[in-house]
Amino acid sequence: MNSPVNTIDRPELLDPLEDILSLTGARARLTARLVGHGDWALLFAAPPGAKFNAVLEGTCTLTVDGHPPLTLRAGDIFLLTRPVDYALATSPTVDVQPAAPYFRPTPAEAAVVGSPTEPVTAGLVGGSFEFDGRARQLLLDGLPPVIHLPGHAEGALSTQQMLTRIDRELRHDRLGSRVVAEQFALVMLIDLLRYHISVGAAGRSWIYGLAEPVTATALRAMHADPARHWTVQQLAEAAHVSRSTLAVRFKQAVGQGPLEYLTRWRLELGADRLAKTDQGIAAIARAVGYGSEGAFSLAFKRMTGQAPGAYRRHTRGHPDDAT
Repeated sequence: MNSPVNTIDRPELLDPLEDILSLTGARARLTARLVGHGDWALLFAAPPGAKFNAVLEGTCTLTVDGHPPLTLRAGDIFLLTRPVDYALATSPTVDVQPAAPYFRPTPAEAAVVGSPTEPVTAGLVGGSFEFDGRARQLLLDGLPPVIHLPGHAEGALSTQQMLTRIDRELRHDRLGSRVVAEQFALVMLIDLLRYHISVGAAGRSWIYGLAEPVTATALRAMHADPARHWTVQQLAEAAHVSRSTLAVRFKQAVGQGPLEYLTRWRLELGADRLAKTDQGIAAIARAVGYGSEGAFSLAFKRMTGQAPGAYRRHTRGHPDDAT
């Protein structure tokens, strides 16, 4: 029997960002380095999950439908949270070419565009972030299509040092270099998210709630003990504010009330256990704060459109049994 996931069993996980990244199984996959000479323009196919590129040297422009062109300089990183095509270019007058033919099957070998006799105009390293389960609903849907971390931003120096290390690992292809590079890339994801909420970006989801002190305190309390029978009054006391103040600030930042959020988070924890463990549905219901299997099943079907048993079969590769 598979062991239960430990999100609920580890009350020291007070940070909702850490909690959700752990639940979604966030991991990085480095694809390749790109070195461009002279003027060039490449079109990249829509990534299936979240895609990032970091500029190691030079400058280029990122173009994504529905988003203003973004000039990228050495040290800049961007994250795409939606599966959309995007283009990178050093000149608006050059014909755009598909990027795929330029990439080699050997990951350590850089893709080269343009004539090597011309100066290097931009060098990048790129990759993707993969997630398990309901990551798009939990994390990605609450973010804008493009997140940009400028190299000159406060706290970005450590990110640039990580970029240098990633580039070195990929260039020399030493023992364990891919693992090292991908772990640094995962830290970059956290830096991107930290920066995004620190600059007062507009949005409504749990991640924006982390930038509001009162809301962040309530979120941490719920994530520390999701099965507890919280009331708005108890959460307000934890945040040292009145019930009305907590309700207003939470709704403004997260887009829903505290107990609505708690219900959704409990069901997400339940979905994770259904997908990854062999625990009985009644045991899962109790573990995530429901008094009965029936109450859990009703709420779960309302959120996902599937009964818990059907959801378990579907996520384990037996969709024909998901009735």
